[in-house]
Amino acid sequence: MTNTRFLNPDTVQQPTSRFSQAVLHGPAARRLIISGQVGAKADGTIVDGLAEQTELIFDNLFAVMRAADMELKDLVKLTIFCCAPGGAQTVREIRNKRLGSHAPASTFVQVAGLANPKYLVEIEGEAIREA
Repeated sequence: MTNTRFLNPDTVQQPTSRFSQAVLHGPAARRLIISGQVGAKADGTIVDGLAEQTELIFDNLFAVMRAADMELKDLVKLTIFCCAPGGAQTVREIRNKRLGSHAPASTFVQVAGLANPKYLVEIEGEAIREA
C-alpha cells in the first residue's frame, strides 16, 4: 500500500492540464532525483524537432527510472525547461500522452537557452517509491 497522495485542494486554482498541485509521501520512501534529460540518444546523437526531442526525453526519463527499479506510478514531479517559442502545447500534449492518467506535480519554464543550442527542451524529474 502506498502513502503517496496527489493533491489538488479546492482552495487553489485547479490544474489547467493533467498535473497535480502537490504530492505528499510518507516518511519511509526511496527518493530518486533525475537530472535533466535531453533529446539525445545513448550515442550522443541529438534528434531534430521539439516533438521528437520530447518523446525521446520521456524514453530516457523512464529508462533512468527503470534502472532504479521504479515505474511510472512512482513519478511525483517534473520540471520542464523549453526554449522553443510557443512550445508549451506540444510538450503538454506529449506529456499527457506519455503519462496517461498519471498526474505528477509539474512546472513548465520558458527559457532563453539550454546547455547545447540544439536542445529545445529538457525535463528533470523526481520519483518516490514507498518502502
